[in-house]
Amino acid sequence: MDWTLREIADRSGISTRFLADLETGKGNISVRRLANVARALDLPVVSLFPSEDEKGAAGTVIALVGLRGAGKSTVGKALGQHLKMRFVELDALIEKQADLSLAELFSLHGEAYYKRLAYGVLLKVLAKDEPIVLATGGSVVTDAETWQLLKRRTHTVWLKASPEDHWKRVLKQGDTRLVSNRASATSAMAELRSIITERAPLYSEAAQTIDTGSIRVKEAVRLVATALRKKDQRAVRH
Repeated sequence: MDWTLREIADRSGISTRFLADLETGKGNISVRRLANVARALDLPVVSLFPSEDEKGAAGTVIALVGLRGAGKSTVGKALGQHLKMRFVELDALIEKQADLSLAELFSLHGEAYYKRLAYGVLLKVLAKDEPIVLATGGSVVTDAETWQLLKRRTHTVWLKASPEDHWKRVLKQGDTRLVSNRASATSAMAELRSIITERAPLYSEAAQTIDTGSIRVKEAVRLVATALRKKDQRAVRH
């Protein structure tokens, strides 16, 4: 509905913090308060409960995480073709929503605005229940709510690479942001290593990790497809 949490909070009488917990599946809501949310959205309460089919649909979303140069676009496109699923880049959807390039968005509104927008766009993507391969931005794991939503609603895959691999791939793509506004290539590499070290514990929370520096794209696709097949088999047995 393109409403903010504040608008829904005003309509329902429930705090924005609790509504955020509710969206990410962390809120333990009472029937009365849930009825207030339903009334605020002008929906029957039952529509807020997923059917059995809908519960499994979100699992068909494969979310690729990792820094620029990890291979998210390359692996994502190949994976989409193999599984007959649409490949989507979250940042492209964010740019379309904001009607700004990422550089303009960060320059005009800052990182906090980008994270809020990313969370809202992700909610819309997941609400469609469409099987897709989703390439996320490198910083998506640094926003707790967005990262929790991805882990809960998608099959997350960390495409891991060494700092040297990240560096070579990004520069080969013509992206010079790594070295722009840096005193030297050495300082840029040091910053890249620092970012990888800082985010690695978060990335490692993904359901699956694939080192794109040691295997080919075809093998990466096979590993993800195999993991999904095993996941489906376990779901059937349970």
